[in-house]
Amino acid sequence: MESRGQKRPELVDELPADKRACSSLDFRPSSSNSSVQTHMNSTHSTLEAHDHDMDTSSSASASSRSEGEHEKDSAYGSCDSDEMDQHHSSLRDYQRRRMSSDHGKFKSIISSLSGQTEPSGQLAVLTELCEVLSFCTEGSLSSMTSDLLSPLLVKLAKHESNPDIMLFAIRAITYICDLYPRSAAFLVRHDAVPALCQRLLAIEYQDVAEQCLQALEKISREQPLACLQAGAIMAVLNYIDFFSTSIQRVALCTVVNICKKLPSESPSPFMEAVPILCNLLQYEDRQLVENVATCLIKIVERVAQSPEMLDELCQHGLIQQVTHLLSINGRTTLSKLIYNGLIGMLVKLASGSVLAFRTSYELNISSILRDILATSDLSHGLPTSHVIVGHCNQVYEVLKLLNELLPGITKDENDQQVQDKESFLANNPDLLQKLGTDVIPMLIQVFNSGASLYVCHGCLSVMYKIITLSKSDMLVELLKKSSISSFLAGVFTRKDHHMLMLALQISETILQNFSDIFLKLFIKEGVFFAIDALLTPERSTQLMYPVYSGIQLSVDSSQKFTSREALRCLCYAFSTSQSPTPSEGGHCKLDKDSVHNLAQNIKTKYLAPELYDSEKGLTDILQQLRAYSNDLLSMSADNSVCAQNEEKVNSILLSQIMDKLTGKEQVSTFEFIESGVVRSLVNYLSQGHYVSENDGKGIVGGNYAAIEKRFEALARVCLQGSQPFSSDTALPILIRNLQNALTSLEAFPIVLSNGPKLRHSYAAVPSGCSIPYPSLKVRFVRAEGETWLNDCTEDFLTVDPFSSLHSIEGYLWPKVSKKSRKQEKSVSSHVVLQPESPPLQSTSNASSCPAEIPVILGPGDMSTDLPETQGEPKLSHPDETAKVNAGESSSSGTQGSVEKELQSNAEPDSKLARQHLASCSNEAAQKLNFYLDEQYLDHQLTLYQAILHQIVKQNDCSSGSKLWSQVHIIAYRKAVESKDILPTECLPSPQDLSHDEVLAYYQQTPFFSDIFSCELVSDLHRPSPTYDVLFLLKCLESMNRFMFHLMSRERICAFAEGKVDNLDSLNISVPSVPQNDFVSSKLTEKLETQMRDSLAICPGSMPSWCNQLITSCPFLFSFEARCKYFKMKAFGQPQIQPHMSYNSSGAESDRRPSLGGLPRKKILVYRNRILESAAQMMDQHARNKVVLEVEYDEEVGTGLGPTLEFYTLVCRELQKSGLGMWRDDPCSFALKSNLQVEEMGINSLYGLFPRPWSSTLDTSNGIQFSEVTKKFFLLGQVIAKALQDGRVLDLHFSKAFYKLILGKELSLYDIQSLDPGLGRVLQEFQALINRKKFLEYFNGGNELEYGLSFRETRIEDLCLDFSLPGYPDIVLASGHDHTMVNLTNLENYVSLVVDATVRSGISRQVEAFKSGFNQVFSVEHLKIFNEQELERILCGEHDCWAINELADHIKFDHGYTASSPPIVNLLEIIQEFDHEQRRSFLQFVTGAPRLPPGGLASLNPKLTIVRKHCSNRADSDLPSVMTCANYLKLPPYSSKERMKEKLLYAITEGQGSFHLS
Repeated sequence: MESRGQKRPELVDELPADKRACSSLDFRPSSSNSSVQTHMNSTHSTLEAHDHDMDTSSSASASSRSEGEHEKDSAYGSCDSDEMDQHHSSLRDYQRRRMSSDHGKFKSIISSLSGQTEPSGQLAVLTELCEVLSFCTEGSLSSMTSDLLSPLLVKLAKHESNPDIMLFAIRAITYICDLYPRSAAFLVRHDAVPALCQRLLAIEYQDVAEQCLQALEKISREQPLACLQAGAIMAVLNYIDFFSTSIQRVALCTVVNICKKLPSESPSPFMEAVPILCNLLQYEDRQLVENVATCLIKIVERVAQSPEMLDELCQHGLIQQVTHLLSINGRTTLSKLIYNGLIGMLVKLASGSVLAFRTSYELNISSILRDILATSDLSHGLPTSHVIVGHCNQVYEVLKLLNELLPGITKDENDQQVQDKESFLANNPDLLQKLGTDVIPMLIQVFNSGASLYVCHGCLSVMYKIITLSKSDMLVELLKKSSISSFLAGVFTRKDHHMLMLALQISETILQNFSDIFLKLFIKEGVFFAIDALLTPERSTQLMYPVYSGIQLSVDSSQKFTSREALRCLCYAFSTSQSPTPSEGGHCKLDKDSVHNLAQNIKTKYLAPELYDSEKGLTDILQQLRAYSNDLLSMSADNSVCAQNEEKVNSILLSQIMDKLTGKEQVSTFEFIESGVVRSLVNYLSQGHYVSENDGKGIVGGNYAAIEKRFEALARVCLQGSQPFSSDTALPILIRNLQNALTSLEAFPIVLSNGPKLRHSYAAVPSGCSIPYPSLKVRFVRAEGETWLNDCTEDFLTVDPFSSLHSIEGYLWPKVSKKSRKQEKSVSSHVVLQPESPPLQSTSNASSCPAEIPVILGPGDMSTDLPETQGEPKLSHPDETAKVNAGESSSSGTQGSVEKELQSNAEPDSKLARQHLASCSNEAAQKLNFYLDEQYLDHQLTLYQAILHQIVKQNDCSSGSKLWSQVHIIAYRKAVESKDILPTECLPSPQDLSHDEVLAYYQQTPFFSDIFSCELVSDLHRPSPTYDVLFLLKCLESMNRFMFHLMSRERICAFAEGKVDNLDSLNISVPSVPQNDFVSSKLTEKLETQMRDSLAICPGSMPSWCNQLITSCPFLFSFEARCKYFKMKAFGQPQIQPHMSYNSSGAESDRRPSLGGLPRKKILVYRNRILESAAQMMDQHARNKVVLEVEYDEEVGTGLGPTLEFYTLVCRELQKSGLGMWRDDPCSFALKSNLQVEEMGINSLYGLFPRPWSSTLDTSNGIQFSEVTKKFFLLGQVIAKALQDGRVLDLHFSKAFYKLILGKELSLYDIQSLDPGLGRVLQEFQALINRKKFLEYFNGGNELEYGLSFRETRIEDLCLDFSLPGYPDIVLASGHDHTMVNLTNLENYVSLVVDATVRSGISRQVEAFKSGFNQVFSVEHLKIFNEQELERILCGEHDCWAINELADHIKFDHGYTASSPPIVNLLEIIQEFDHEQRRSFLQFVTGAPRLPPGGLASLNPKLTIVRKHCSNRADSDLPSVMTCANYLKLPPYSSKERMKEKLLYAITEGQGSFHLS
């Protein structure tokens, strides 16, 4: 084979630059929508531009820049409409003239080609033709012209004696097909495809062959069958290894186009290509592999009905290659669609081929499926028809494959395939056992994660088959290890009769084979109690454990379906047919009494009657736990008894309960719930107030100390043991039991809209505007007996469903209030309130939502469907309706003023008015009470949530199905205030305390008030089993976070009482349980599923439990899920927050601010005035919903990279010690000279914390306090704006400062986290104070202080005055008694130091910070995170370099692969970098020294490394970057040492400017 470019250089020089032959990428850019073609062109242009570009932003940011460079801060331009019309008119005239000229040229070219016989003349005409085709438009080429050109070009393409003529003829064919796709039919008619295939099969010249591939790809789009019949598949694949990667992609696109249109009746000329395609699956190029996979998927679909052809595919090694590809998905990073398609291909192979079935087992397919289930994003929670047929659903495809790998239970004597499969498994029981070992635990995990009904049924079906087919004793150990009995007990709480039937069948099979082993376990786990409840539901009322409460069919056959696909009955959910028949959609295979009959059979056959006796049926451990719980409960109710027997309660009851939970015999979930342990513990911790249902009122007043001692007692019991908080100790086991109980008990509904499409509608209430989703029809009526209000005259109104009831009240009150009657009449003539004539949409469209689609609501099922809303809206930005949709009535700033208006002494005159009097009194601005079906509606909910709450509560499917179409009747009544009901008591504020009480306030552990004073979930009654579990989890999570505070206080008390004499005993190290242990995977998946719904545009659009639970118990949800919720609530956008997506593959993560199309604003800043530029930027744009991008003065760079560097520079400036903002690190005092102070940053080991300032000081060391507050205000603005725009900050705040940002109180014990030396001394002082008080109390107040000293030194000898340690200018107190510190005034000294350090001395700075932050969005939205998580959100990852996964998260392109020697050297160098070098490397490549949350996997654009083409020797060149694209251009250095030298030089010296690279 020869190179065209080398054969005739003289001709190349004569041709235009863009028409020279030989380059595989020098063909005409495609005007079609081919992703492959576009990718190739863009790739080439990017490659060419990389050596000439500069560090600028992405194309999106570049395009937003107007042509006027002097307008640096403008993102938009404008033009006059008349000028635009003139421009369009002149453009049309030009196009007409151009088309006329092109037609003339084509006529001349056709004439010349027809009469020209000389090769040189033909080549010249072909060159002219290619040039004309390159620049003409679509309208220039007609069918007649194409038809005339086709035979001429095909003839010239066969001109074997002159390769130049062949090349240009084939290039012209490519251009014609691209310009006029229908010309492919003319070319096929004139045998162009065989001619091109012949050139590929008899390949002589590489550039001709490449051009043939380009032409065939164009023709195959329009004429795939002709290409198939001409043998194009083998022609393009025969020599594919000789071409470059980009041309290989083109070749595979041709095969893809053909395979997508394979005819069902034709022979199989494509089978001979299978070996080549299987071999191509081993390549590293992702696009190439995906195209190959698509071809094979289509081929398997074509031959799926032919076992012989499926066997032939298997013989070519197809299954081996596919399973290998699935197992290394991290390397190739296949798209989800292709990945799922490969699993679906294995389903078809295993279904139709015994050889594929056998090969799959032999290749250990079960371990691959196990890994897929373990790493799946569990997007299977969507119970729509699309999921049912398995489109793009990974978990569903895996379940289908598992079903095919397990022959059916029902015997079919005529099915030889099934018999062969059964015979294979019978002869290889170890393979079946391996399958069960791998997948059964994962199936249980998927089932418990909140999956859809269909996926849950598939999990049970697979488990039933495995248990039925397997006879091995190893199965017993597997089932015991998987806690199958506990799992089955949970299944019996479901209402669907299909799942109940499968659970009964599994139970029966287990009892038939292993009754001696599982009989006791079924009793222990409550399986038999659940089976008995199926037969006698009335017994279930005696149990706390959830059991059956009535069968509910999964699909009501009486309902009509308007969706394109009817929902399948679960009997057919995993059938191999591609589409359900009408009979499959409505007829169930199960008899009506089948569940009852099987349950009765199990009970009669395996259970003795005495097992159902209330006592004999209980296990010993359950009876003992119940006895301990009752004792603890009785003591909790009697405070005097508890006080007298505190030691007994601590040492005996708590220890006995914990010993049982951690004993050798594991406590089952059924036993744990039924024992009452949870109820007894929450009542013990709340000192009996929990049972009294007083919502925590009065708890934290006089009983605070007693409650804290009980938490200390529980913590002390949990810390017992040699390795506290290891996985097998008390607290982790208690948490694990609570999580299992929560999984079994909770029944929070998932409510999904059935369909992804939304439509615009007009909402008259509350603001009269168009909304990008359906509105609700509501008729407001005056409640019966209400005399204070007027009637609402409108028939019905369209209401924004996600508006709060508080905002609806604001709309309705002026219309129904009698005193506003006149104003209402005067305004009504100008305002159109009737929905019959909305400005944007008619009522007919507003009510066109289908009402027939079923809605299955209720706590018994995991998920619920709402009717599909139709139409394709032109979605506006969610921020436009964020004020209305936020559903946050408590955040209204007008409540205080409105409250003054409403002073009513009216008495309630009906049951409705009295029903929720307590709720009414706590809502400051409430004027109206609303009722739906005589049930009070909580003002904290949106209208949608309130209606959903009633539907779920009533389990009313018919109401749910008509949610959007029916008119909801809501009654209103004037709200009544009651003077008898007092607001919830809170901790006293230190401002209200006397000087002597300040110390006691700061000794408290301030988390108890939060626990006892807030309602967790309004949907749950208190007390109830689920509420008990949630409450105890909240207590334990708070105790875990404050464990150091609790145990430090306990040590101080022990010193005071003389139990220990050494102050060193106060220095403790307390372990803590990992925060992930508190995360509920089931609730997390439910929330994720709910947020994926198309209606989830704000918190008010989801069921109320989502918002309430994530607010009261955020620890139950994963960090990733809360990040998504935070974005939705804070910014009003349902999309994933930039830099807040943590996909394991990193494919979908994005740190770049797409932000739903927010406008961008380009700001000019100055490097020498960073803080001044930042202040000006924030003053102008902090309140605006725009994405800010930075451009430095006199530098060419702009976009993401410079913007990230700008935020980094601002953070560095604000951390400098000379600003008077931060406490100095005590360890660094000796290192700093006066000259260094102002320029050095504070590198505190414990993080930054505000420097205390006295309220009497305006200036300190030449620093004005007003300037300090301005800096904190700016810092708040910068942090909030960076968070909103998705920028990573380089800050190191202390844990205590993060607590202040989150609105948490600090105490004496927090000081140690920011200044360990000061914190330890203050705690030791406090221990002396308590010791002194203890001795005085027991010795009648005698002067006993002479025996007390601080480490053998009298307090007076310490020579402490009443100034703040480290800040002598801050005087804590003055007067005769406060000159020097002694044992008498030591208590005052400690209290004043604590107050100055963590409260009054820093309160104004913290308030300034929050004020600046609130200008962007409310800091309250951050409260769902803890301190560590908040740091991760703001500052990304500290040092998240997973060295072993480094190559998986970096893209290698344009000359480099993962195995290229320079890449291998680079990865080794990165691994050798120290912390500072890694920071510098990140700053150099991305613009920020830290990675976003999630590490390299979340970096987007993905870190890309390409080969830099150097003009001279590579070793003399430096690497360069494009920070906006995270793009590193690395020269191919000759050695690792040379590369490291140049790289370190670049990242060190290349900082501080953005210029050409």
